[in-house]
Amino acid sequence: MPQRPPLSAKIIYALGQFGWSLTSFGAANLLVYFYFPAETSDVSSNFPSYIYQGALFGIIAILGLINFGGRIFDGITDPLIANWSDKTVSNFGKRRKFMAWSAVPFAVFSFLIFYPISDVQSTNTYWLFFTVFAFFLFMTLYTVPYTALISELGHHPEDRMLISTLISVAWAMGFLLGNMVYALQGYFEQSQSPTEAFQTSIGIFAVIGFVFMLLPVFFLNEKKYALQKPADYDAFSSVASVFSNRNFRFFISSDLLYWLALTFIQLGVSYYITILMDLDKAYASMFMTIGFLGSFLLYVPINILVKKWGKKRLMILAFWAFSLVFGLTYAMTWIALPKMLFFYLLAILSAFPLATFGIVPNAIIADIVYEHQTNTGEQLAGMFYGVRNFMMKMGIALANLIFPSLLILGKSVENPLGVQLSSLCAFLFCLAGWLFFSAYQEETVATTKD
Repeated sequence: MPQRPPLSAKIIYALGQFGWSLTSFGAANLLVYFYFPAETSDVSSNFPSYIYQGALFGIIAILGLINFGGRIFDGITDPLIANWSDKTVSNFGKRRKFMAWSAVPFAVFSFLIFYPISDVQSTNTYWLFFTVFAFFLFMTLYTVPYTALISELGHHPEDRMLISTLISVAWAMGFLLGNMVYALQGYFEQSQSPTEAFQTSIGIFAVIGFVFMLLPVFFLNEKKYALQKPADYDAFSSVASVFSNRNFRFFISSDLLYWLALTFIQLGVSYYITILMDLDKAYASMFMTIGFLGSFLLYVPINILVKKWGKKRLMILAFWAFSLVFGLTYAMTWIALPKMLFFYLLAILSAFPLATFGIVPNAIIADIVYEHQTNTGEQLAGMFYGVRNFMMKMGIALANLIFPSLLILGKSVENPLGVQLSSLCAFLFCLAGWLFFSAYQEETVATTKD
């Protein structure tokens, strides 16, 4: 039996999450911002139109199609890489080996995505297609083996909850720093064009993220602390076994809908701020900062409430809270309240669901993995997280397809229809996610100590 990892090992592991969270922030949240810029009165602050801004077939934005295709490719590779990682044998560590291979190209392509190579829109479109697919391939090669370590290091239930909390803090810190891109861009615009200022900010994120991604590669003793068993299952059999778990099916269905909604707020925050609230884009950074700092304050209470109420009740409350945030965003133009009051109200309300969804889902999956291994003897940690990542990325892919297509209906102060409809869609996704997760049976999941 491997040793329980000390706090220092858990922190080193979590720092890798900070690294890949920051590295992936741009591709996950800023493609629409950069390639499909909002129509503001200050034309000098806008990015050029690097790719075609109209609709294909009258309904689909080309950026949405590229992002959707990249996410589908990303999702398909998840279970394949998960199975490959599960079956790998390495003295260096079966998970760390993949992380070491992929960290450099992952960071490089996180920058190249935002580096158009031509003044010709069609050329930039092909380049964006290539860089998006390459980025997602190397991101998957890093993140799927990385997340498999959550349950393997957490072979004690208390460790699973602590690891989930630590990586949630790390992810949020990466996401929070990533949202500083708007403020950083504004700072660099004092001496650079908007495009150069934005690219400088993304380049800084790529370098910082790369350094932190390497910390668990070199300083985490996987052999000493991770509970791992030889696995020799083909990908199809592994996926079938994972989907045979009833609790997991309901969990990932709700998780897909959560990521649909979350991606809408990540893609839409600059639009909600500049179009619906008519505030400067720098407030987008402030909005996310308030939400995430508020979520940090709730991390300890969330852990206490999980012990008192259980994970299911907290998740349901989080779905309700997120529904309220998006419902108020949709109704903002019809409610006679000052815009700044709405700004602070929505930022503060978002803290609870951000904290809950940041911590609890990874702990739920680790519980399910542990229960499945106890009941069946199958060690499929990589595949469980690979399938979860696949469903998560399907949600993100759909959001990246739907969101820019909605913007075609209106993304200006004079015509905000597309921006408003995006918040309505996210509201409905949250309600549907709550319905699916209500079928999750927490009492059946094993939490026996080793």
